[in-house]
Amino acid sequence: MTDVVEIPIVAEHPPQYAHAGDAGADLRAAEAVELGPGERALIGTGVAIALPDGYAAFVVPRSGLAAKHGITVVNAPGTVDAGYRGEIKVTLLNTDGSESFAIAAGDRIAQLIVMPVSRAVFVPVPELTDSARGTGGFGSTGVSS
Repeated sequence: MTDVVEIPIVAEHPPQYAHAGDAGADLRAAEAVELGPGERALIGTGVAIALPDGYAAFVVPRSGLAAKHGITVVNAPGTVDAGYRGEIKVTLLNTDGSESFAIAAGDRIAQLIVMPVSRAVFVPVPELTDSARGTGGFGSTGVSS
């Protein structure tokens, strides 16, 4: 069973889930934009929400736009905090090196995922306990298994 959270919203075109069980609800462009090769643009969605405390929303790319056209969200995931009440905007980037991409008002441009979040209390300690991974960072596990 999926948890349901009611979120007050002001929007001409509210985010919608395409299928039952989807994690992300589609966000639509509120304006037309032409993205040239390598260009990025901040695109309004006309959506403002009031998340309850203990929740955040994350703006993520649509896989079809990424795979077919090279369109992605620059700061993915973009974080919408519970206290934010302004319009949700999406920074899209056209990664294609030669083709422009036209976005019409009403086009689905990103997805919004709503999740509960924990509030951390950062506790200073003289040193951290060891783990199997240790201090191994980027690329430390290699490419092949």
